[in-house]
Amino acid sequence: MKKLINYASMMLLIPIVFSCTDLEIEATDSLIEPEGFGGVQDIQGEIANISNIIAGGDLGNQDGLYALNEVSTDEYVVATRGTDWGDNGRWLAIHRHTWNAELQDVQRAWERLNSIQLNASLVLNEKSVNTSSGDVTELKAAASFYRAWAMHWILDMWRQIPFRDVDLPNSAIPDVLVGQEAIDFIVADLNDAIAGLPSVSVGDGIDAKSSPSKAAARHLLARVLLNKHIYLGTSADAGDMQAVIDAVDAIEADGYALAASGDFFDIFRPSNDVETIWWSPSDAGPRTWPTLHYNLNSPGNAGGGWNGFATLAEFYQLFEGDPDTNYAGDGQEERRGWVPDPATANSDNLGIGYGFLIGQQYEEDGTPLNARDNVGGVPLVFTKEVTKAEYVAPADNAVLETDGTRMFKYHPNEEGGDRRTHIVKYRFGDSYLLKAEAMWRMGGDPTTMINDLRSIRGASPLPGAATEADLLAERGREMYAELTRRQDLIRFGQFNRAWNLKDASDPSRQVFPIPIADVLANPNLDQNPGY
Repeated sequence: MKKLINYASMMLLIPIVFSCTDLEIEATDSLIEPEGFGGVQDIQGEIANISNIIAGGDLGNQDGLYALNEVSTDEYVVATRGTDWGDNGRWLAIHRHTWNAELQDVQRAWERLNSIQLNASLVLNEKSVNTSSGDVTELKAAASFYRAWAMHWILDMWRQIPFRDVDLPNSAIPDVLVGQEAIDFIVADLNDAIAGLPSVSVGDGIDAKSSPSKAAARHLLARVLLNKHIYLGTSADAGDMQAVIDAVDAIEADGYALAASGDFFDIFRPSNDVETIWWSPSDAGPRTWPTLHYNLNSPGNAGGGWNGFATLAEFYQLFEGDPDTNYAGDGQEERRGWVPDPATANSDNLGIGYGFLIGQQYEEDGTPLNARDNVGGVPLVFTKEVTKAEYVAPADNAVLETDGTRMFKYHPNEEGGDRRTHIVKYRFGDSYLLKAEAMWRMGGDPTTMINDLRSIRGASPLPGAATEADLLAERGREMYAELTRRQDLIRFGQFNRAWNLKDASDPSRQVFPIPIADVLANPNLDQNPGY
């Protein structure tokens, strides 16, 4: 029975593998060929297919990978607002760490990430050739990068990586890589990627950065090595930390740098900048609409915002500035963003601010906005904190509709509006802070680095030497909503503490459950503790 279930699971992946090729199955198609795998015949097409999987669905929108690594932290809470955002308790379960193996976000992220590593393994097989254009060495280096990217997430989120030898029959049970063996495999792929990928410098244009490059592979290598001791349950190794520093130095040698003062939110626009290392052609709407209110301006999105995601007051208050206001010119640091001045028309930004939206919200002509009529048309004033998790009584509707500071980096008034396809995956601000942390974990003092960054972002210098708490807070201020917070909280021992609408959770929640069907299908997988 286990072999049959496993075979069925593999068949689910076959349409993904060949989605860019002729859908008519022939007797010689590689995965069903009696003699075994015959090789991918169009490597360039398959690399494009992998890129599309990364950009779309549960790896590119607000679900799956993003939800598990953002909503599970102190950055976001998604309250049930009336009948919206209930979804059978899914969002609150992620925030409260009460998920189980049947949570759809867990299942879908696991499936998509494993499909990428399988597809990349097919490309990297020695039988695979390229019958279309494109340099085979560079394309296979891209496959090494994509496989390492997927396997790094699988290791990070589940600590076990099922790995299939594609030369074996489809019915063969995949091996499982864990610990040092898994890390060594990922690092080897990244070294191959660095050797074969092109050097893309900061001035090569934004289009060149939508594909893997040496800098992107080095950034991923730095991230893997910085988290390595967490995966192994050991202390940070000085050699690994030095390798993180070396990788970031090599990225900087390609010209990448921190954006100039005043340019922070320009990083997330679909134009070239000095920070973006790798971006994905993902729809930017799911980074914008989940947090904006229904009545805020919504070019090209007739239904308006989705009024779901809000940040926690404690996270908002990590930033410099008056916690009770975020109007333009109120003295906040650049990364906290701003709400437009109510006395000024704001046609260039639709009346919507950047970063964190708190307090009264406005139409682009300066008219104060109200909430919807069905909740009494109360003023649209975003509060600092979400005070209720879900609807209990009719009076909760108006409260839930306006509760919570809103947080986002992708403004709707950009080229393409809600159909803009540009999400930054890796940027130098993250690389810079990875290096600073590696220095600190080696016993060095990164205070000057942190203060230089803070100065550029319009914040005051730290009052003393950078502490562990300072490093974590600075990563929060710099990298919010960019898929790093869960890793950061775990690395600094803060992931399981209590925060708004969440009690302290068990350390077992630092990893996710493996979907039940996969545990049944593969006896080499062990369900993670606590599930």
